Amino acid sequence: MMRLAWGLSFAILLAPALAAEEAAGPIRRGVGESAAPVAYWVESSLKRVYPATPPGASAHRLAVPRNARASFQVCVRNESAAYIGFDCSVAGADGLAPRVRLVGLVPMPHFTANTDASELEGVEHGPGLVPDPLLPVTGVALGPFETRSFWVSLRVPADAKPGRRTLTARILPWGGKESDVAAMPVDVDVAELVVPPRRDFPVIHWWRGEATWDYYQTGRFDERWWELTRAQLANMLDHGSDVVSVPLLVARREPFERPCQLLDVDEPEPGKYRFDWERTRRFVALCREIGFKKFEWSHLWIYWGAENPVRVYAKDGDGFRMLWPPEISGFSDTFLGFLDQFLPEFHAFLTAEDLLDDSYFHLSDEPGEGTHLANYKRARQILREKAPWMKVMDALSNIEYGRQGLTDIPIPMVNAAQAYIDAGIPHWVYYCCAPTGPWLNRFLDTPLAKIRMSGMLFHRLGAKGFLHWGFNYWHLMEQEKIGDPFHDSSNGSWPGIPYGDPFMIYPGKDGPLDSIRWEVFAESLQDFAVLQGAGVSRDDPRFADLKSYADFPKDEAWIRRTLDAVLKTAPEPEPARP
Repeated sequence: MMRLAWGLSFAILLAPALAAEEAAGPIRRGVGESAAPVAYWVESSLKRVYPATPPGASAHRLAVPRNARASFQVCVRNESAAYIGFDCSVAGADGLAPRVRLVGLVPMPHFTANTDASELEGVEHGPGLVPDPLLPVTGVALGPFETRSFWVSLRVPADAKPGRRTLTARILPWGGKESDVAAMPVDVDVAELVVPPRRDFPVIHWWRGEATWDYYQTGRFDERWWELTRAQLANMLDHGSDVVSVPLLVARREPFERPCQLLDVDEPEPGKYRFDWERTRRFVALCREIGFKKFEWSHLWIYWGAENPVRVYAKDGDGFRMLWPPEISGFSDTFLGFLDQFLPEFHAFLTAEDLLDDSYFHLSDEPGEGTHLANYKRARQILREKAPWMKVMDALSNIEYGRQGLTDIPIPMVNAAQAYIDAGIPHWVYYCCAPTGPWLNRFLDTPLAKIRMSGMLFHRLGAKGFLHWGFNYWHLMEQEKIGDPFHDSSNGSWPGIPYGDPFMIYPGKDGPLDSIRWEVFAESLQDFAVLQGAGVSRDDPRFADLKSYADFPKDEAWIRRTLDAVLKTAPEPEPARP
């Protein structure tokens, strides 16, 4: 019902945001007669604005490099017992591509477990409704004693003129006149620095193709699915995630009636396989059109132990069947025979498509100690013998995987990264459901200033890349059953999965809706590029307070002060050659 009647149900889910938009005509006509007290102000993008947030100070300033993004919020509070409506716009932002979106509210019934109140945002407001999705509307109806905010995004082009300019945030009451507009100045200081493309720091977010067709009820790989997928992947790249995950095979435990497996596999006789790469070729071409240059390929052994092989499905009448039982050993003759036929064809495809040097490969996700280590070591030896061209990377935290060189790119969780740092082992980092407490993460109650520290922490602590599992995981956990991302952002799995961890985007009517966490994280990756462009070294004394992924400054003032100093001392760009 929710997916079939998207417009109506989405309005209900995010009431009063879109519900009010549908009723804009009648409400607007009546509100202009009201003289109810209203408070307006400008807020930064690093503070959540809740329904009960009191009015704040309105003066606001942004220091922004060129070729960069920036954001702020315009807030309205209804101090009366009436309901009132407002529109938001921005004037004086010519050339900065201003975009205004209403910040939607979603329920968060519980805070993240095992986390001190000092490491949470919104304790005084919840549990309850929290701001997260950015809705494609510029108006809002406010109930009595209610606060809402609009998110304003700016893009400063590389050829922008450095210096200060003043924008005007405008709030117009529904039914009001030009004289009723509340105008608030926002100073934008455009710095000399032109932000270069981020270097040597790949970012991956795992993307779920089956979540798209299950939520939108499209056909499996039909044209509507390709359109929605293009929009999602373009959004991913635009937010700094520059390596695309390719669902070649199905590295999931749960069985699927409609597996998201790009590679068509047929078994004309037992143990003999045929591979059709056409759909994979189309997907790669799509990603290259969008702008991706790096590709990440499916795991070959199932997660949490490397005991079982990847799931591979073949067409079976109108449905699909697994080529082998899910409990089969990952070292069985059946699977090894499959690898003997698959790996040479995979290599030939990568070579023909000029992908081999731009690819990342996986063995098995999140192996632990004991038998997990032994299984991983055995599987790694198999790949060394059968596919010596394959360099592997995996999310794993035990330092032994790095010490023994079992994986070419170890990816420890942020709370295990210090062992790799101390041992001088190059590594990426990740988080997934954990760690909680003081550690870096980006849940619905993680302070936005803490999320914004991500890029500076990655730079300071020497991470070589970042991986996260949750871009659009809208299913209930480990089920082929779509969840309700607008009502439960833990996918039915709190407290094991904190609210907000499974996805960064929400499903909009014709494409993705950003979250404020996703916007802030993108700006944090931009900070990484700013530090590179400004020539700031990891050992710069201005970053001495960044001691670990748990011990670092977590307040907006520190962020603004530090970035201001970096932009002021950055070398001026060389003039363009004639």
